[in-house]
Amino acid sequence: MDEHSLVTLGLHLQALRKTQGFSLSQLASAAGIAKSNLCRLEQGNGNPTLDTIWRLAVQLNVPFGTLVAPISVPLGEDGVQVQLIDQGKGVPQVDAYWMRCAPNTLRHAEAHTPSTRETLTLISGWLEVGPEGATTTLTPGESITFQADQPHLYRTHTDEATLLLTVTYGQEGTPP
Repeated sequence: MDEHSLVTLGLHLQALRKTQGFSLSQLASAAGIAKSNLCRLEQGNGNPTLDTIWRLAVQLNVPFGTLVAPISVPLGEDGVQVQLIDQGKGVPQVDAYWMRCAPNTLRHAEAHTPSTRETLTLISGWLEVGPEGATTTLTPGESITFQADQPHLYRTHTDEATLLLTVTYGQEGTPP
């Protein structure tokens, strides 16, 4: 992520944290990261992983897209890039992303908030995706929807995969 995007993310994260009444220590502990790392991130000096950003969004009880909305560049690590395309304004909250997975990528994603679903449509390449132990292989033009409130994975082989991803956030106690 470029310096401007890191500063933008840090300021936005700090504003969300303060609005919700979290101290640095409280949010860092809840998200399972070091307080010093959270402090650096808020100052625009960190280098957050996708999982760190997801954990912070979960602890702040905001969609991932809300946390990254001010950033206009793709976020990425270990062969995976995601970029927010749009956020829905209704209920349930739906975020749309462009996603690219480099060849020979295996990405394990942590469970999202309760009742969250992902819907993926593969644009190009080949992708194995879904809850760990129950994955599905997609070819271009195919789609899948699965519960993302459990650990899941994305795996490519020799070709990169590009896809559209929507994340639908459920409300606890509400069927997906």
